[in-house]
Amino acid sequence: MRRAAVAIAAGAMAVSLAACGSAEEAGGDKDATSKPAAKGDNIKVGLLLPENKTARYEKFDRPLIEKKIKELTNGKAEIQYNNARQDANLQAQQVDTMITNKVDVLILDAVDAKAIKNSVQKAADAGIKVVAYDRLAEGPISAYTSFDNEEVGRTQGEALLEALGAKAKDSQIVMMNGSITDPNAAQFKKGAHSVLDGKVKIGKEYDTKEWSPDNANANMEAAITALGKNKIAGVYSANDGMAGGIITALKAAGIADIPVTGQDAELAAVQRIITDQQFMSVYKSYPQEAEVAAEMAVALAKGEDLGAIAKDKVSSGSAKDIPSVLVPVISLTKENINDTVIKDGIYTADEICAGNYKSACTKLGIGG
Repeated sequence: MRRAAVAIAAGAMAVSLAACGSAEEAGGDKDATSKPAAKGDNIKVGLLLPENKTARYEKFDRPLIEKKIKELTNGKAEIQYNNARQDANLQAQQVDTMITNKVDVLILDAVDAKAIKNSVQKAADAGIKVVAYDRLAEGPISAYTSFDNEEVGRTQGEALLEALGAKAKDSQIVMMNGSITDPNAAQFKKGAHSVLDGKVKIGKEYDTKEWSPDNANANMEAAITALGKNKIAGVYSANDGMAGGIITALKAAGIADIPVTGQDAELAAVQRIITDQQFMSVYKSYPQEAEVAAEMAVALAKGEDLGAIAKDKVSSGSAKDIPSVLVPVISLTKENINDTVIKDGIYTADEICAGNYKSACTKLGIGG
């Protein structure tokens, strides 16, 4: 896959992976001090992703992780994959299957970070190390990689205030947060509130079930009815999928030219940004996150420590000092599309500028 050839270590988004302590020192799970016998490249890796409504998981995360694992094991690793389709019970069953299949390590992006705790414990009891990917699952996690999620929320909030300008203090916005089952959503919300509170009035705020664009659309329709279509100056949307549903509701109500935030740099969102339907998104280097997850998983499966990979340490409600790597984020606007998603090979200019988007790209100098 050509997008996997992203220049992961280049530019301002590079994260130092210098050692700051091994998994043994960090104590991310109680078994971290017991090293299994060293293994070769013939390892078995389980990969469980949470849903397929958000484009990133099947389009970026899965192929990038799989490609890196193959590179690190000379093509000898066996990778078992499943997607939970936003069903926490199904994901628990999938963990059971991975345990039955005796994977050496599991990369897990939890549907529900708390509900998965018992499954993580069962994996650990079976001697399977678990790498929490993107969302910090509860239980004896051995390693974790994600983005600085509060910084994501701050970046979104700062962008929204920038778009509102001097009128922010006299305006009201709608906040469309993510699902309460996703610990990242709470961090996005916390970061956004740290910037928005006291600077702009929050007329309505929602926690959106399952991150669903349809639910975001319904919530936005309710907000418009409650507040009045001329009383909404902007919308904080925690991700791009919901932003799409929100913008559909705004258009249906005859509301235009108000800033809407997003996250994930989905292709549809980038195209909305260049046509002034969405103000910004948060660009996160999935290639870098995926590479780190693969490196962690392979190291753990081979019985190696994480000292050369993990820089940070984080704690969950059930584990402390988990070896972690947090990847930085960038505010994506129409001004920096060339320098982010195109430069990093996420999309080509032809993909972004297809069809009706060509004139907008020409105006912005995208791909030129």
